[in-house]
Amino acid sequence: MNADRAHGHSADGAHGPSPDGAHGHGHSTEGAHGTRRDYVTGFVLSVILTAIPFGLVMSGIITDTRITAGIVMVFALVQIVVHMVYFLHMNSKSENGWTLMALIFTIIVVTICLAGSLWVMFHMNANMMPGMASGDMGAM
Repeated sequence: MNADRAHGHSADGAHGPSPDGAHGHGHSTEGAHGTRRDYVTGFVLSVILTAIPFGLVMSGIITDTRITAGIVMVFALVQIVVHMVYFLHMNSKSENGWTLMALIFTIIVVTICLAGSLWVMFHMNANMMPGMASGDMGAM
């Protein structure tokens, strides 16, 4: 009996039941790793999703900064999804769907934190004492 097989490794080094009946570690490697094509696709999409907003900001094609910021944020969200799918391999198949559940929980927590932070900053700005605006600081 091979030492690897005694610890639940098959002849190719993978976890799982070995031919002699020893039990494995219970890890499913199915869908856990991407192919070279997946990594190249993710990299190309990341470069494109970075270059387009960079070009928009640097060229100044859109004069309204709020619209430009909104477009950049949309590209950033799409890029986050690309990274999670192509580099972190988060999908409903890996680890019996637990990575997808962790992703959903993370999105909920981040959304609450961002929305709360924006709400606080907006109300702090709206409720600032008169005469404390940044334009009036030079008069002090």
